[in-house]
Amino acid sequence: MSWPWFGPISNNMVNEFGFTLDQVNWLGNIMAIVYIPAALGVPILVSRYGIRRCCDIAAVALLISAWIRYAGTAESLSTQHSYALVIIGQLFAAIAQPIYQVLGPKYSETWFDLKGRTTATMIVAIANPIGGAVGQLVSPLVGDTRQSILVLGILSTAVTPFIFLVGSVPPTPPTYAGSKPSPPLKSLLYAMLGLKTSPDAHMTPRERFDFVIVILIFGALAGGANSFAILTAQIMEPVGYTSDQSGFLGACLLLTGIVAAIVSAPLFDRVFTHHLAITSKILVPIVGAAWLSLIWAVKPHNLDGLFAIMTIIGVCSVTMLPVGLELGCELTRNANASSALLWVSCNLLGVVFVLAEGALRAGPDANPPFNMRRTLIFNGAIIMTCAASVLLLCGKQVRKERDEERLQGLQIQSTH
Repeated sequence: MSWPWFGPISNNMVNEFGFTLDQVNWLGNIMAIVYIPAALGVPILVSRYGIRRCCDIAAVALLISAWIRYAGTAESLSTQHSYALVIIGQLFAAIAQPIYQVLGPKYSETWFDLKGRTTATMIVAIANPIGGAVGQLVSPLVGDTRQSILVLGILSTAVTPFIFLVGSVPPTPPTYAGSKPSPPLKSLLYAMLGLKTSPDAHMTPRERFDFVIVILIFGALAGGANSFAILTAQIMEPVGYTSDQSGFLGACLLLTGIVAAIVSAPLFDRVFTHHLAITSKILVPIVGAAWLSLIWAVKPHNLDGLFAIMTIIGVCSVTMLPVGLELGCELTRNANASSALLWVSCNLLGVVFVLAEGALRAGPDANPPFNMRRTLIFNGAIIMTCAASVLLLCGKQVRKERDEERLQGLQIQSTH
């Protein structure tokens, strides 16, 4: 929620606080930059302290972020001091967010069997888009910018008690994969480079190639969506849309995607159990084409068309979140490390997108002034190019096959 919160109110923050648009963009960029080392550290924390203790650390960081950020809204502060406190608050939020996101596939592997694993991964994965949707909707509607940041602090504080519902491990592992600790991040990096590692961590050349494709696509789709959430108002307002309409468009992308993910994830668990790669080959090119179409769709008096495109992007992109995370686990048999690398790619490319697209903003003499048409061209071209690589994906679900073989063996033993 902390990342896209400022997207719809970016111009308001410029007017009320005296920040520049680039400074407002850096409220999102700082989260993406800090996210990268934080996410890579999560597998180490989990192996040493367990799932529950990691969640406790994230909850404390979230509370600190909420109220340091709000302290920066004091009217007695100078512009520089106000910005310093707000961006420090964002830094602490950037510590909390990767812990919960990276833990998702490991938590589902630890607690859920083959009929619920993808659904559990989906629930954790879409928590971030749900927060983003709430942020896109609420941030421009709750008053001025100071009131908006206060509401963000209250919401962040209200959710932290739910941490007491999280357990470390179940009494009995639900699957063979769930009974084994994830190998360290180092072993996955060795496996991807073709170096010697443990037999459980070994990856064939085909698996290494597939995982690189998954990283590339996951990073492009999620990073593109994140950058769009940050820049929504800056893209839409120069062509005549209000901050409220910008927020509604961003929320439309996320909310329609959330509904699609909720509907589709149980199907992957119980019906299309071995069809993650085929699903990717269908949905990913559609997403790429939809992002590309924004080059021509972002124009005055085309709100209906924009809502339609946001719906297509949302339905296909958010559905792909749990699919991509589960494919990473299937290819690597390392839920912690694969999830960390996927989310790192998302945030790394998100920073690249925001910085490049901010630099592509037109000047005051353009028609219309400060339009971001070149941003849309860059965004669409990069995402479409990355999306095309999905046609090379094989995506064999090795982890699921091993779990099914072990389950069948146990069932045969129980009948004798």
